[in-house]
Amino acid sequence: MSVSFFASERLLFDPVTPDAGAIPVIFAFPNEYTVGITSLGYQVVWASLAMRSDVDVRRLFTDVSESLPSSPELLGFSLSWELDYVNVFNLLEKLNISLRSSERTDDDPLVFGGGPVLTANPEPFADFFDVVLLGDGEDLLGNFIEAFKEVRNSNRGTKLRRLAKVPGVYVPSLYEVKYSASGPVESVVPVDADVPAFVEKQTYRGNVLSASSVVTEKAAWENIFMVEVVRSCPEMCRFCLASYLTLPFRTASVESSLMPAIERGLKVTNRLGLLGASVTQHPEFHGLLEYLSKPQFDDVRLSISSVRTNTVTEQLASTLSQRGTKSLTIAVESGSEQVRKIINKKLENSEIIQAAVNAKAGGLSGLKLYGMVGLPGEGVDDLAATVGMMRDLKKAAPGLRLTFGCSTFVPKSHTPFQWFGVNKDAEKRLKKLDKDLGKVGVDFRPESYNWSVIQGLISRGDRRLSFLLELVRGYGDSLGSYRRAFKELKGKLPGLDFYVFENWDVEGFLPWGHLHGPLPVGVLKKHLESAMEYF
Repeated sequence: MSVSFFASERLLFDPVTPDAGAIPVIFAFPNEYTVGITSLGYQVVWASLAMRSDVDVRRLFTDVSESLPSSPELLGFSLSWELDYVNVFNLLEKLNISLRSSERTDDDPLVFGGGPVLTANPEPFADFFDVVLLGDGEDLLGNFIEAFKEVRNSNRGTKLRRLAKVPGVYVPSLYEVKYSASGPVESVVPVDADVPAFVEKQTYRGNVLSASSVVTEKAAWENIFMVEVVRSCPEMCRFCLASYLTLPFRTASVESSLMPAIERGLKVTNRLGLLGASVTQHPEFHGLLEYLSKPQFDDVRLSISSVRTNTVTEQLASTLSQRGTKSLTIAVESGSEQVRKIINKKLENSEIIQAAVNAKAGGLSGLKLYGMVGLPGEGVDDLAATVGMMRDLKKAAPGLRLTFGCSTFVPKSHTPFQWFGVNKDAEKRLKKLDKDLGKVGVDFRPESYNWSVIQGLISRGDRRLSFLLELVRGYGDSLGSYRRAFKELKGKLPGLDFYVFENWDVEGFLPWGHLHGPLPVGVLKKHLESAMEYF
């Protein structure tokens, strides 16, 4: 325990004193405190639990913890990053709890998990969790706790069966997976008729979205107060999990949600972060910008997570510049109009150039563009188009510092591109862009290709990967470690190529086929067909 970390926290909610018989809960973030406390999702779930008198919740991170109960009944994990699974293992062992759900007894707490990684595809981690909460936590969390209270004094099996009836609560051990001889998952079915055949991701439909429950100088973004302006993204780029998994696009009410939250947060800090996949597409964003331009906010440092390219006005750039922001981030994916049509990125090169011109005119010193290589349908000519676009940007906005961050396309569940594999030429394409953009004078920042391969493996993985993940943990987190583990498990699961690089049969069953996202598979197939018309 480290008192100094928790002592510097300024809370924006009132924790209640737990009842005498409150449920002892440990709520963990499988990374260091500075990382975990910067997660808005973790903050909000912790605060929701701490405001319940029927729960006694204590926090646990890899480096610090509050005073933990000796006999917790629930142990929760918020998983935001795939490779943090290693820390889940470490924390389970630290608490003397078996890694695998099947080896736990009535003396162990129920281990539950949530967050973007588990909502997208929990199957590689399914054997390690008793319960997975799929989707938005606003209603789901309370329903989960209420159901647990009903069976609190029952045995483990009874608890799990009751919880499986709560919409959005997935109990992996109550589903049986069958595999075909050639490798793919053939079916995932409930063990009996009392268990729901499908589990549906839960969607919160209110107009009051999340805001920070705690502000601290120890956060990775020091002293930041975060406000969720929008949830999901209406653009529906065909590869994008942040859009497809979280549909529909929802906006926070400026009057009843955003303004009160901002005023509350700015009483304890002068650093404000506006969060969301496409913040500037809020229908009242202009009004919010004018509100934040008032003299009372002159000392506020404002940052915005991501901005749609054609909403970068000179006024936006000017407001951000006056509020301490030096640069802006836009996602363009590619300089090729053809690739952007394939992925449904409704954006013209002229709009990208105008965004750069407006950013400079508004007083910003830098513009960071995000792109991808290896997108389905991409050819070598499309790389040249990206280089050409960056050259045009330099001419149109001389003196503006341009950065091009680039990742490799990774297939994600519940998106139209989930059937495509990672392009094996992507690593060469990253190197080519690095060389060509260097000649143009653009700062190129590629994401690790090897990390993209590992991400692809976990994104499309099934339960057989659980043995692989346990082995890799002892070898280190390099791609070589994963290849070594695949060799050791040869014959027990398909090879790396099957999970990562192969294009899958659109008519085949998917490892997450029993877990329903916002859109039915039939709609995803139609979106896939519309993309392939541009190939």
